[in-house]
Amino acid sequence: QVQLVESGGGLVQPGGSLRLSCVVSGNIFSINTMGWYRQAPGKERELVASISTGGTIINADSVKGRFTISRNNAQNTVDLQMNSLKPEDTAVYYCNVRNVVRSMNLWGKGIQVTVSS
Repeated sequence: QVQLVESGGGLVQPGGSLRLSCVVSGNIFSINTMGWYRQAPGKERELVASISTGGTIINADSVKGRFTISRNNAQNTVDLQMNSLKPEDTAVYYCNVRNVVRSMNLWGKGIQVTVSS
């Protein structure tokens, strides 16, 4: 049974920082891409950032220059360092791992990030 467990969310003031971490465990043969998505109330889930096995990174325009994604393949973890947080960053953040060739697309349960004064 594959599990994705997110941690590091919470409440932070505008301009503050949080670091999200996702630990992937279970019988996974390979992972091509790891990433973070988020969903705010009344909005669709959107990509925040992703990173491939080869290190290719995709960032949403709204977080470029503020968020940094990283991964540790040996530990099967993916982190999201979030700086200069804004109220509009408030959302439930979901860890995602996938391998399209293997038809694998897995999600964590989500973790709340609230940016408010």
